Amino acid sequence: MSKLQVLEAVTTMVGCILGAGIFGIPYVVAQAGFLTGLLDIIIIGVFVLIAYLYLGEVVLRTNGKHQLTGYAEKYLGRWGKLAMAFSMVFGIYGALTAYIMAEGTAISSILGGSPLIYSLLFFIVVSYLTYHGLETLEKSELFTVFLIFIAVVIILFFTSPHINSANLTGFSAKKIFVPYGVILFAYLGMISVPEVKEILEHNKKRMKKTLIVGMAIPAVVYVLFTLVVVGAVGIDNFNTLGPNERLATIALGKVISPKMFIMANLFAVFAMFTSFIAVAFALKEMFMYDYHLNKKISWALTCFIPLGVALSNLTNFISALNIVGIVAGGIDAVLIVLMFHKAKRIGDREPEYAIKENKFLSFLIMALFVSGVISLLF
Repeated sequence: MSKLQVLEAVTTMVGCILGAGIFGIPYVVAQAGFLTGLLDIIIIGVFVLIAYLYLGEVVLRTNGKHQLTGYAEKYLGRWGKLAMAFSMVFGIYGALTAYIMAEGTAISSILGGSPLIYSLLFFIVVSYLTYHGLETLEKSELFTVFLIFIAVVIILFFTSPHINSANLTGFSAKKIFVPYGVILFAYLGMISVPEVKEILEHNKKRMKKTLIVGMAIPAVVYVLFTLVVVGAVGIDNFNTLGPNERLATIALGKVISPKMFIMANLFAVFAMFTSFIAVAFALKEMFMYDYHLNKKISWALTCFIPLGVALSNLTNFISALNIVGIVAGGIDAVLIVLMFHKAKRIGDREPEYAIKENKFLSFLIMALFVSGVISLLF
């Protein structure tokens, strides 16, 4: 039973992280140069992993059920709760909006027809699953994450022969922040950490390992997927696509073959399906646990606002990922670092693992994410 719980916890975390971001990374990496983007994926990944471990310790030091807003209120006060609530709501609404838009595009590219109709059908399915809670989430994650990995292996196998090494040599220090927001978005899944604690309720000693594995798997997938997509497609082919068509899977299909087109876009459909459920469920929990709203109101607030934004066409896929990643990711990281140091002193219980305090490292983490926000402004 303990191994199954760990597997469920890892897949919940991976399913939350692996979403729309993976399909935006290759385009922004191609814009910056592959080596520039690879450096971003690695450095951002390391710093985000530390933030995950910090948050894991905060969660373990705290009694009771909370989402991120509840932890922020306990350790930082009312201002912390408000800042985390803004970040969480802004980030999740942005993510859910991107998923709804991208799912319609991906399904339409396979079956033909109106992306709008497919976005609405997708919304009906995932909103139903969001309403029905954690058990449904765990079962859907186990199944769909397995399908995602099958798709990744197939895509890597069939795309590798088409790689052009000339597409994998670019580096520009001036463009280091070009892929920053989308990559950071792709790593965001902090809202899954309280869910991981719930799943490991009787096996909390596995929490640290679960967080490391749950973060490492998406990082490896991002590196491999970006390598083959950028290598096979290149920036020139990406630039022939419209703003809402710059999903890696659509670009791959147009460059390689119709069969790859179908397989790659099925991958997109499954990945965003799992991620929508995971992040939507976390937002619903925030409304329920930390704002004491009933289940139906929490569910309606979670699902129907991003649907309205998606249908209004206020933004495109890549821009949505970039803005959400920089703003929400930056706020989350700073608040998590502050909570970590405060929880060391006033936490409710001894955690199953503890990270040694290092104020210089904490400063570096906050500086990295604040600099990303500054890059968005200028």
